[in-house]
Amino acid sequence: MGTDLSRNRWGNEFSLYIHVPFCRSFCDYCDFYSVLLKEGALAPSPLVNAYIDALLADGEILLGEFPGCKVPTVYIGGGDPAALGADGISRLLGGLGALLPPDDSREFTLEANPESADRAFLLASREGGVNRLSLGVQSFNRASRALVHRGGDPELLERRLGLAAEIFPGAFSADLMAGLPRQNRDVLLDDIEKTLARKPAHLSLYALTVEEDTPLGRAVEQGLPAAALLPSPDEADAAWIAGRDALEKAGYGQYEVSNFRLPGKESRHNLRYWRMENWLGLGPAASGTLIDDRSGTGLRLSWPADLEGWLAQAPLRGKSRSGFLSGRDGWPPAEALDRLTLMKESILMGFRYLEGPGALFSRRFGLSLEEAIPRTLEKWRQRGRLAENRSALNREGILSLNPFLLDAFDELAKRPAG
Repeated sequence: MGTDLSRNRWGNEFSLYIHVPFCRSFCDYCDFYSVLLKEGALAPSPLVNAYIDALLADGEILLGEFPGCKVPTVYIGGGDPAALGADGISRLLGGLGALLPPDDSREFTLEANPESADRAFLLASREGGVNRLSLGVQSFNRASRALVHRGGDPELLERRLGLAAEIFPGAFSADLMAGLPRQNRDVLLDDIEKTLARKPAHLSLYALTVEEDTPLGRAVEQGLPAAALLPSPDEADAAWIAGRDALEKAGYGQYEVSNFRLPGKESRHNLRYWRMENWLGLGPAASGTLIDDRSGTGLRLSWPADLEGWLAQAPLRGKSRSGFLSGRDGWPPAEALDRLTLMKESILMGFRYLEGPGALFSRRFGLSLEEAIPRTLEKWRQRGRLAENRSALNREGILSLNPFLLDAFDELAKRPAG
């Protein structure tokens, strides 16, 4: 498949992800793209203003490529969007509001680090149209936070969770992490108890992954103190399972590998990722995926993880109103996704979700999961790791997601073409 960019192939609905590439400080475990923003939050800096101007210019061109399309969910992530400050987020949200088609049912999520999300920022976010907040708590444990250079003290975190509950009642999510230095089972359960006291609608419990090209990854490689204080893999897994059980006991159902929610409070935006439904990205390091359900092929548009280079394209913005999908000198770069690649990605994402890839897989590729990976499904069914009434991993099977995926990809690679 070539990079056919004709807009009619992609249907009439897509979600939007916006990447804010700024942070007030860097955490040792993070490998997301961001740049350090040292300026104060009371007024947007020239760099922040330039970013907002360029983002809105790109948004005008991008959304202009899909006249009449629905945008059911928007997610602003980072980095730390709270680094924009109240004035910056107001200007960004005001510009987006003028570009997005009206939709009273839209889910509009904003991510923020609680240590930088003060009352003025949260109120400006709500007034700008945000109706769902996601706070990256990670842990209240002072020693764990210090060892990975995570800003903010535990008392401040509790106050900011209180603000979230006040300003976004029944509509905020909190992220916690298992496997941090000096974080055992009891510490994690205490983190969960403190978080649940504020009654979030949704909670993500992530297992720490030590990425090679991060300060924590280098500490592990060099045997530095922070690495020596990490729990063993078995200890970290046991803590995570204890955390899962505590969340389920509190009424938060697991619906994805790392995500739990009260009834009806799933992240609609993330569901679109797990189902491999259309989304587009704006901002440096953002990417989007468009899927042609008639052919089972797709297209990925990825912005380089380079704020300076992204801003350097500013003189090109506004000269064309048919840029992204009509051959605008390859900006952003487009990658064709062939049928096998998209099938693998649909399995990779779909089996993270406890409902599984579902009927969409069959409609998109013209064959069922039972036809695509029969041996893998039978092997894991015999192990008692599949749901009884659908092709999906069950509560215990999801703990072995990676070995399952290796089996599925190996079987897919051996399938006859077509």
